[in-house]
Amino acid sequence: MDYKKTLLSPIKIGNRISPNRFFIQAMECTDADAEGNPTDLTYKRYENLFRGEAGVITLEAISITDKSRSRQNQLLIMPQNEKPLAQFVKRLKEVNPNALFIFQLTHSGELSHPGFSRRVCVKPLPGYGGDVLTEEEVDKIMDDFVMAAKIAHAVGADGIDMKLCHGYLGSQILRPYNDRKWKYGGPWENRRQFAFDLYERIQKEVNDKNFLIGSKISAWEGFPGGFGTAGPDTPVMDLTEPIDLIKGLEERGASYFVQSAGSPSITISLTQADKKSPYFAYLHMGFAKIFKENLKPETVVIGSNYSVFRNGKNRLLAVTPEESSLLTFGASNIEKGYVDMIALGRQSFADPLLPLKLREGREDEINYCTVCDNCLELLIQQSPIGCCTFNKYYTDVLIQTRKEKGRLKQDHT
Repeated sequence: MDYKKTLLSPIKIGNRISPNRFFIQAMECTDADAEGNPTDLTYKRYENLFRGEAGVITLEAISITDKSRSRQNQLLIMPQNEKPLAQFVKRLKEVNPNALFIFQLTHSGELSHPGFSRRVCVKPLPGYGGDVLTEEEVDKIMDDFVMAAKIAHAVGADGIDMKLCHGYLGSQILRPYNDRKWKYGGPWENRRQFAFDLYERIQKEVNDKNFLIGSKISAWEGFPGGFGTAGPDTPVMDLTEPIDLIKGLEERGASYFVQSAGSPSITISLTQADKKSPYFAYLHMGFAKIFKENLKPETVVIGSNYSVFRNGKNRLLAVTPEESSLLTFGASNIEKGYVDMIALGRQSFADPLLPLKLREGREDEINYCTVCDNCLELLIQQSPIGCCTFNKYYTDVLIQTRKEKGRLKQDHT
């Protein structure tokens, strides 16, 4: 199998062309300034990604509001951020004009941090909760999503990812657990309408056939009442609603979907398989295949959870390292028609230049993610995030974070 040829082949997404099959996941990195604008550290991260030649690059979970957010130094997309974001996009497009740049729009909902923002929810979930949103408040949030999409278009982004995954507000509304009696609760026909209404409004108000719209979706959240389950009180998998959702969004203009699973705050190993249980990543391949089978051939499906496969040194059993590497599995799944592109998350921290190195025949120089998940520790601790194995800057951030955490523990004893 010529995985290099497969992975470096172009693909059409909507009316746009991605030069290859590499998709950079939206990776929250908590290095914005106090106003939610990109800092020098943000610029450096994305300049490396654009230099690395991935076909599509996603701007991390950029929040449509400063009132309810999960990260203290989170990028924001509000009217006051428009000029800095325009400068950001312009500079990155100068580094590599061929890469498509999409913004992942989010609202944290029940995952908002109560230490510096307002935690809200559609129905209190054990361990989370928050102020229950009124219908009027949800209408305002939808207005903010539409405004954010218009700003993304105005500043030069190539499209948006309307985030419907990982336990954030979009998935909170979609899940069966949201059985509250209100406009977007209870029966599936009500819950799905939140996403349908947003897509219709964004398509109408942006009104640009070249502007991509799609969503990252958790096929199965893996806990009672989560999305992709059989009811509000069972974890049993039932993909009826996820399949109906992607079909309905496709009808409303979605040109791509990023397949995912789990809710990191609840089922983290399902969202990102770890070195102890790398085989969880096989589930993602199955979910992606189901997505692909239920969509039109031209709708692009991007598969997730490839970082754990590394260069074949991944602790997977009953398969050879040569057969189970990131590049081999990725190309094989594309050739089998299970996915159209592969997404890199943690691997994009370890080596943002992977696509470039592959194109130049420098595979032996690729830094493969060790799946140490120290980047996840930095995320939880609200520190700037990057690869602590291959980037000394973030190694030092991790050391300092742990020192400060230790001091905080001592202060409380």
